[in-house]
Amino acid sequence: MPAPPHIIDVHPADNPFAVTPSDILSGLSHPINQKYLPTILLYDEKGLRLYDDITTFAKEYYLFAAEEEILKNKADEIVRVMHGGHDEAVDGEVVLELGAGALRKTSHILLALSRLRPAASPITYFALDLEQRELERTISQINMSDNIGKHLSGKVDTKGIWGTYDDGLKFVREGGLIASPSSDELVKRVEESLASNNTTRDASPAPKSVTSGSTESSSPGPLTPNSESASNLGDKPMHLLFLGSSLGNFSREAGTSFLESLPLRPGSGDTLLIGLDHDNSKEAVESAYNDSAGYTKKFIMNGLTAAGRILGDEHLFDEKNWEYVNKYDADLRRHEAFVKSKRVQVIKVPSTGEEHKVAEGEIVKIEESFKYSDADAYQLFTLAGLRPIQRWSNNANQYSLWLLERPLFHFSLLSQPTTTNTESSPFGVPTRADWNRLWACWDFITLQMIPLEMLHRRPIDLRHICLFYIGHIPTFLDIHLSRLLGEKNTEPEVFKYIFERGIDPNVDDPTVCHDHSEVPEKEEDWPSLPALLDFRDRVRERLMNLYDRFECSDPSFLTRKVARVLFMTHEHEALHAETLLYMLVQSSPGSAGGTISPPGFARPPFEQLAKEQWNVKVSQPSETTVTLGPTKIDIGHDDSEKDDLEKSVAGHEFGWDNEHPKREVEVPEFRIEWKPVTNGEFYEFWTKQGKEKSIRLPASWVEAEDGTVSVRTLYGPIPLDIANNWPVMADYEAMSAYAVVKGGRLPTDCELRLFMDKFHHGYSGGDANVGFRNWHPVPATTSAAGKKGHNGGVWEWTSTVFSEHQGFEASKLYPGYSKDFFDGCHQVVLGGSFATIPRLSERRSVKNWYQKNYPYAFIGGR
Repeated sequence: MPAPPHIIDVHPADNPFAVTPSDILSGLSHPINQKYLPTILLYDEKGLRLYDDITTFAKEYYLFAAEEEILKNKADEIVRVMHGGHDEAVDGEVVLELGAGALRKTSHILLALSRLRPAASPITYFALDLEQRELERTISQINMSDNIGKHLSGKVDTKGIWGTYDDGLKFVREGGLIASPSSDELVKRVEESLASNNTTRDASPAPKSVTSGSTESSSPGPLTPNSESASNLGDKPMHLLFLGSSLGNFSREAGTSFLESLPLRPGSGDTLLIGLDHDNSKEAVESAYNDSAGYTKKFIMNGLTAAGRILGDEHLFDEKNWEYVNKYDADLRRHEAFVKSKRVQVIKVPSTGEEHKVAEGEIVKIEESFKYSDADAYQLFTLAGLRPIQRWSNNANQYSLWLLERPLFHFSLLSQPTTTNTESSPFGVPTRADWNRLWACWDFITLQMIPLEMLHRRPIDLRHICLFYIGHIPTFLDIHLSRLLGEKNTEPEVFKYIFERGIDPNVDDPTVCHDHSEVPEKEEDWPSLPALLDFRDRVRERLMNLYDRFECSDPSFLTRKVARVLFMTHEHEALHAETLLYMLVQSSPGSAGGTISPPGFARPPFEQLAKEQWNVKVSQPSETTVTLGPTKIDIGHDDSEKDDLEKSVAGHEFGWDNEHPKREVEVPEFRIEWKPVTNGEFYEFWTKQGKEKSIRLPASWVEAEDGTVSVRTLYGPIPLDIANNWPVMADYEAMSAYAVVKGGRLPTDCELRLFMDKFHHGYSGGDANVGFRNWHPVPATTSAAGKKGHNGGVWEWTSTVFSEHQGFEASKLYPGYSKDFFDGCHQVVLGGSFATIPRLSERRSVKNWYQKNYPYAFIGGR
């Protein structure tokens, strides 16, 4: 006989039960039709088996079958991506499943793990669930199965953790899953740890929590690489599984908090595989949760029995007095399950005599399940500080498994733009959190992606050496703080003469350039990197002292002028982060001495993404263009520096000088393509007509000696066929020539603005490829299907020359920002790239510009 499975009890000693009588009575004390019962009641030992019946026999319950289909077909691929594209296990790694259930679907993951090349010690798989006997039964079945157990032997050890989500996750944070030389020693150590730990654990959110009248448990913020929680996990990867669309049973807010609380360490290789049900039809969802054979009804009614048992009489809720009803709200994408009282009832608690009256026809909620559109999913992940690595969907596109990581930095969602009579604007004063996110991004690019040997190199000839930008950003900030406050510059003052302003020389004649700083000619004359970083830290401290002043001691100090300096220096740094990246992509990323590919971010599984998503043939719309206009639109916004001393900051939307003033323009009728020109389309043009017209190879491509073309990425060049449907990035002259050959032209800025207003959903509205959601473009999703989409993650050229417009006022804080480039050589670009922060890509008045033959920036066109 095989030994019984190891089960670790992580319940707190003073409260081993997930539901208490007070939890039930609290829900019953609410007004008519607002009563609820804790969803966790459904998942006692019998309930878990009844749920297994639903997944096995209820033909309408598509969720289980859809997820199992994905795992049957893609488990090896999922596990490979989980391991960074490698087929090798990591010594000491741990897989933890939250709410493991019957393990039928999980067995596909376990078998895929067993097919990895083994490490020195087996992978340890922990199943976390509520019922001890069910854990013992399901793990024993797996271990003794001829089809599964023999393949896991010596490669994957299966263990159990008995407790709620919060119990299990607290156990992890306290170091329970630290890897050790053997699994037996691991279990012994964590059991000893628990025996000595008598702290009370917080109440768990239910596996399927009802929000009506419930209290959401507080969640700690996301872990950081230096947090105690993260370090307690050791230095080996941990992979969390959260299958079965279980997150749908949390409210939107509680689901976000729960994912945010997961102990995934940024940049560590930790992953989360989560299942989410799509926003399917009302008929499909309601049938799935109320099957014709009555399996769901039995499952729900067992929850009433469990409630009675906890209150002291399992017959307290007589099944004959209740019926099961359900409904799906397609607008909220929320399914709700209720028990409905057939008659007037009085629920009397045996031990106390407490009574709760239930009216005839009254409904009591016992379960709800939220469904996730693509926009919902991306909003969820962004709010929870998670980043998708890859997604797999079933053939019917009803359900998806997402593999996620905790990135080393991310940008939060912006609220919807507000009018100036409100208290806040997403384009107002940057918060401390905004600065911290931006600094994390800037420091990551400058200190983790640029090797020391590159600091004194120019990745492109038309810009300074890399070290210049590490000094320029804090110097620019310090200069503007000194001017604002009437104070001296931070020492060493000489930095302002070296780093105040960079260069943007004429592409055709680099000797022609606007005013700029004079920089050292010899490497030894440049300040050292440690000196620059020390200067950076002192300038940042100076900025935070300014926030201390107007947030704490002197709120009146925050005038619109002060706020404008904060906005300007913040967005200036963000723009330079993107500039650095389009420079670095030209410097052999991933090769010795070249740009370091983003460390700590999962390398995209390019081949699989191309096969599964990017190059999948879909039915093309009958029309590749859409006709818009004639109409009138507003462009720009009102933001005059003349008002800075008179008007308040509250609700104001700041912008650069070329964004002011707001003005109405007429847009005649025009036709415009749904998507930007792709690499594949431009390659066909370039090989046939482009070379004849002396169109040079886009700087975003690399041509090998044999003529093979690859596309540059920050992970190194990738084959053109993988990036075939990405938007091509090329200069204005090349894109304009393409448009002319195709019988068209590039749009004006007003035409493109109208198109984007109608058909781009933005960072907060979906999966727009901005704000470092990816480190590369992806295929565009705008189409004639009627839904909003995105352009793939590039700025877009317009045929509008960057020039002075009616009402333009040059900035007094930064006089040359726009005016120096009204030279007839620069074209307006709109939108934002994958490396543009959301407050720039989302502000519709933003107008960027580049020289028409400047080849390096992340710009495409349609």
